[in-house]
Amino acid sequence: MRTKLVKTVVSSAALLLIALTGTANAGDVTAISGAGATFPYPVYAKWAETYSKTKGVKMNYQSIGSGGGIKQIKAKTVDFGASDAPLKPEALDSAGLMQFPMVMGGVVPVVNVPGIKPGKLHLSGELLAAIYLGEVKKWNDSRIQALNKGLKLPHSAITVVHRSDGSGTTWIFTNYLTKVSKDWAGKVGNDKAVAWPAGVGGKGNEGVASYVRRIKGSIGYVEYAYALQNKMSYAKLENKAGHFVAPTSASFQAAAANADWSHAPGFYMVLTDQPGKASWPITGATFILVYKTQAKPENGVAVLKFFDWAYHHGDKMAQKLDYVPMPASVVSLVEKTWAANIKDASGNATWTMDMVQK
Repeated sequence: MRTKLVKTVVSSAALLLIALTGTANAGDVTAISGAGATFPYPVYAKWAETYSKTKGVKMNYQSIGSGGGIKQIKAKTVDFGASDAPLKPEALDSAGLMQFPMVMGGVVPVVNVPGIKPGKLHLSGELLAAIYLGEVKKWNDSRIQALNKGLKLPHSAITVVHRSDGSGTTWIFTNYLTKVSKDWAGKVGNDKAVAWPAGVGGKGNEGVASYVRRIKGSIGYVEYAYALQNKMSYAKLENKAGHFVAPTSASFQAAAANADWSHAPGFYMVLTDQPGKASWPITGATFILVYKTQAKPENGVAVLKFFDWAYHHGDKMAQKLDYVPMPASVVSLVEKTWAANIKDASGNATWTMDMVQK
């Protein structure tokens, strides 16, 4: 059932265009636009579909990757940007932007190794980095075999698959590899796009998933919903506590449980390689970017109303698609930040707490 739900909202199309099916009052904004991360695409699609039916406002979202979303919001061609890689406070200030987290999820190593069922392959972070560095070339390499005693691994080449576009998913993935591997940190590093030492590139989560499905002996990384939708085999990862864990909503939530958002300037928070025996090590939040000073206040308010509605009415939809909703305390903090920081050209607040749709 869960896979079917994902299939209803995920398509190969890069452009999300939810038809206007309700009615709106005269003068109201009837459409908002955004662009960016592919990671949250399934849940944004589901929210947009439901919001259109209930509120009469459509949401046009281009799933083009976090790098593209940041470029488009800076170019002011969309009402909001979306990125899985949070911008640092100084970058936000220089662009006149603010960001806030919407949901959390996980990035998953997916594999196509004949005979290996989901969750049977165990990898450590250091070993995953060595594979992506091109240093581990065969599936029956002694380093992989040492973590998988009793598992029959083929003497076949490993094909590494990575993102070809600027991507928040890549940012989360390489952030993790940088934390767990000195070699990776020194040779490649952490960014939305990096100089990959090995492998082939696919555009978007969809592109990586497609390559891994087609190429025997391949390994890639995708957002969890795409792993589910494509019924892909995944690897368990050794976390910071030394436990091998599977990617699940519970393990994502475990990683985020101790995050201190109230002391994160600009909501800059990275959830990779968190402590805890149940924590999934490649967990991340996805973020929305909007201007502090709104050139079109009515559009800015419409964007905030959409995400406010999603915070208060979208949790069940998010959970069905294996995303972890933001805690209520974080939602309250975010909306207070809207009220304090988002203004029109005259300096008047565009959002007040009595606008919350509880």
